Amino acid sequence: ISVKISSSNFRPRTVWLGHPEKREQRYPRNVINNQKYNFFTFLPGVSDYEHCNGLCCLTCFLIALGFVLIITIVREAVEEMRCFLRDKEVNSQIYSKLSTRGTVKVKSSGIQVGDLIIVEKTFVPDICHKGSCFLRTDQLDGETDWKLRLPVACTQRLPTAADLLQIRSFVYAEEPNIDIHNFIGTFTREDGDPPVSESLSIENTLWASTVIASGTVVGVVIYTGKELRSVMNTSNPRHKIGLFDLEVNCLTKILFSALVVVSLVMVALQHFAGRCYLQIFRFLLLFSNIVPISLRVNLDMGKMVYSWMIKKDSKIPGTGVRASTIPEQLGRISYLLTDKTASAQMTTYWTLTQNEMVFRRLHLGTVAYGMDSMDEVQSHVFSAYTQVFPGFPASRAPGATKVRKTISSRVHEAVKAIALVHNVTPAYESNGVTDQAEAEQHYEDTCRVYQASSPDEVSLVQWTESVGLTLVGRDQSSMQLRTPSGQILNFTILQIFPFTYESKRMGIIVRDESTGEITFYLKGADVVMAGIVQYNDWLEEECGNMAREGLRVLVVAKKSLTEEQYQDFEARYVQAKLSVHDRSLKVATVIESLEMEMELLCLTGVEDQLQADVRPTLEILRNAGIKVWMLTGDKLETATCTAKNAHLVTRNQDIHVFRPVTTRSEAHLELNAFRRKHDCALVISGDSLEVCLKFYEYEFMELACQCPAVVCCRCAPTQKAQIVRLLQERTGKLTCAVGDGGNDVSMIQEADCGVGVEGKEGKQASLAADFSITQFKHLGRLLMVHGRNSYKRSAALSQFVIHRSLCISTMQAVFSSVFYFASVPLYQGFLIIGYSTIYTMFPVFSLVLDKDVKSEVAMLYPELYKDLLKGRPLSFKTFLLWVLISIYQGSIIMYGALLLFESEFVHIVAISFTSLILTELLMVALTVQTWHWLMIVAELLSLACYIASLVFLHEFIDLYFITTLSFVWKVTAITLVSCLPLYILKYLRRRFSPPSYSKLTS
Repeated sequence: ISVKISSSNFRPRTVWLGHPEKREQRYPRNVINNQKYNFFTFLPGVSDYEHCNGLCCLTCFLIALGFVLIITIVREAVEEMRCFLRDKEVNSQIYSKLSTRGTVKVKSSGIQVGDLIIVEKTFVPDICHKGSCFLRTDQLDGETDWKLRLPVACTQRLPTAADLLQIRSFVYAEEPNIDIHNFIGTFTREDGDPPVSESLSIENTLWASTVIASGTVVGVVIYTGKELRSVMNTSNPRHKIGLFDLEVNCLTKILFSALVVVSLVMVALQHFAGRCYLQIFRFLLLFSNIVPISLRVNLDMGKMVYSWMIKKDSKIPGTGVRASTIPEQLGRISYLLTDKTASAQMTTYWTLTQNEMVFRRLHLGTVAYGMDSMDEVQSHVFSAYTQVFPGFPASRAPGATKVRKTISSRVHEAVKAIALVHNVTPAYESNGVTDQAEAEQHYEDTCRVYQASSPDEVSLVQWTESVGLTLVGRDQSSMQLRTPSGQILNFTILQIFPFTYESKRMGIIVRDESTGEITFYLKGADVVMAGIVQYNDWLEEECGNMAREGLRVLVVAKKSLTEEQYQDFEARYVQAKLSVHDRSLKVATVIESLEMEMELLCLTGVEDQLQADVRPTLEILRNAGIKVWMLTGDKLETATCTAKNAHLVTRNQDIHVFRPVTTRSEAHLELNAFRRKHDCALVISGDSLEVCLKFYEYEFMELACQCPAVVCCRCAPTQKAQIVRLLQERTGKLTCAVGDGGNDVSMIQEADCGVGVEGKEGKQASLAADFSITQFKHLGRLLMVHGRNSYKRSAALSQFVIHRSLCISTMQAVFSSVFYFASVPLYQGFLIIGYSTIYTMFPVFSLVLDKDVKSEVAMLYPELYKDLLKGRPLSFKTFLLWVLISIYQGSIIMYGALLLFESEFVHIVAISFTSLILTELLMVALTVQTWHWLMIVAELLSLACYIASLVFLHEFIDLYFITTLSFVWKVTAITLVSCLPLYILKYLRRRFSPPSYSKLTS
């Protein structure tokens, strides 16, 4: 989505439920538009200055330029059509709308402000809704937590959803803005007695690019099209011009300058006789080959070939190319910025992680249980509720030792605590056999899904289910657990203390309905729990050991309360919550009075599942000289553990966690502390990053760019794009952004090369990206093989096209000099046209098939990629070398022909032109590193075309002369003198100073 409008154009609105015709202002259409151009801007945009600024200086009036523009226009038109069809598919998605005629189907593009939309498990427009639900917002803000959304209370008393159309009600909503975490509005029902008005907040909204977890929601549309929060957080897509194209343009400007200089020198050597301006113009036309007009055509056609190769690579299936103009960018990436994950469990593909937390370790201090010993935990839980061990005879159970019973009791207490201290809600869905109501009534395991604000929470509850204690029901005031024997345990929820980033812990007070016992359970990070639990000598050591394994560690504790203790706490807690001043501080103080001398139950270790081959892929990128930055909306702890787990941070590297800063002085102190660290990975939150960039942008970026890896958590979409932009400005290096969610679109569009990871739900990233892949591991081959080959091939192709043009221009300069600086063309008619087309086009273009090493070697030795980061394949040094080769060969051929011709001028043309064609064909063979059968065909075909065309070139070439032995030996001698020294130099270089790739191939 690409539209961005100044916030000054936006106004608050009154939206009548189910009556879009009552709108008081004009609202934008609800359409997705990822196209770069429209009908009016297409031609000006395609033929803009950057596309041909180097080529248009002189030759804009030449017919050949028209061919260049036609090729460019056709290529861009094809890409725009593909983009249009993708947008059309998204805009044609069908939704259900409530109307006076009942439920009707409407396309996404037909949704208007004020429509009542029935939303199921799918992406939604921006709406306020009726009916509580869990929401997944990862495509919008990168946060993988489930968000609880609440209904408008007065609408819940209506018998059916259709009654919303019968009441007179409206929503007053604030003006559209980019803040995805806040919303201000009111809901008013006018036909009530008295009229009812409710305040609306973010908890009452469903933003576009979010997904309903389960069930059905009815909502009124309040924003559409370019006023959506997701759109306003998306930057305008810029027309990306590759660094390689800019370098070629620079070389073309140099060639144009050389053209002007050579023309002026020729006229000056004539002592500016006669009408010198006409002479200058004639020489400009005569030497116009110095500026190779066919260069753009060859490069654009080469880009198409590279794109086709990427899409047809069987080892990276499903890879798409949406911007065929920048494949060479893939070969020069210095910074890779990737999202941790922007998809939850239902999505097919992810970035680095699958966002599925897996329970790995339960530690009780004296004993620890890993994945291979969970059956023992299951036995302990079973024994706690049945007093019989599974797999053991009943007669042996009473004889169990006291130690065994103590361990069993401790395991049971730990598992029960983990099953209770969370914010997970089980939901039941129809599975085709059992309907939803029946499944919820009987707690059907096959119909149950867990919804929570964190994947960590879900993994813990799933683990307790696997060992026998299952969460089967929950509402705002109660919770139900099922034991291994099928008994239902009922607990009343007395208080919940949710997790906050300041407290780093969450707690719950429950009453066991069967015993009346009141227990306070608490879990949190070890740094805060260490001062809350009773003294022990193992907590710090074991937490460190588990963290080094890449596990997220939670400390679980409990405290039994008497009825009197709880009543006293409740009174103080309610009083603190009623305070107007310093409410947060007073509430925290009351809770902390309960968090003292708690009994330490256990440590839990969970791990975020990585995508397949993430570690090898990151290792390849690191060895290739690419620095990886992870930008995610997740919590600091989750992001840090993922970085360790994915080996983004190696074992011998320290991690510097940037402390939260809010002021300039705090940022200054923390930057000084960070400056003293060496070879250290950086972990920083989005809020702290914003403060640092505000006051110390240059200093922070200088330090961050020196880090081997950077992890930025709690990152907003606009911040991701800002980081990419700062990297480009401060380092001048190429950046690549990889993401799979709508919150990554800005970053992808801002980067020099954007890569989207496709999934079944949420294609915003892949639609806006330059390249799309289906798995993160495919990125290695995309860069190491296709990126490297594309850059090296285009470099060789461009330099050879320049060589081809300079060679014939040198011959023309020698010819004019010998004949008293006359502006007479050496070759005329079809000779000059055929030289750049049928005689040399196929062999030169076949260089797009060349490769220095096999793809397996490029993947095995990513250090080869590092050589490209300095831009050596196409540099001023290599350009000057090819200019010298062109001048040498052009001079040898021309002077040789002048020395060896006998009597007639046509003999000069025959000898020099044939030698020129043979030299070009031999130079292609000299340049090729790995022969492809199409290269051989191209060489032979071009030679055959030239020989066959000699029959029709009697106007320029003496047919009798070219059949003589004299012609053959003269052409052979000239060709050998022009090419043999270069072959010898190539051999000597390979022998005494071989390039790195040749050592591997040998």
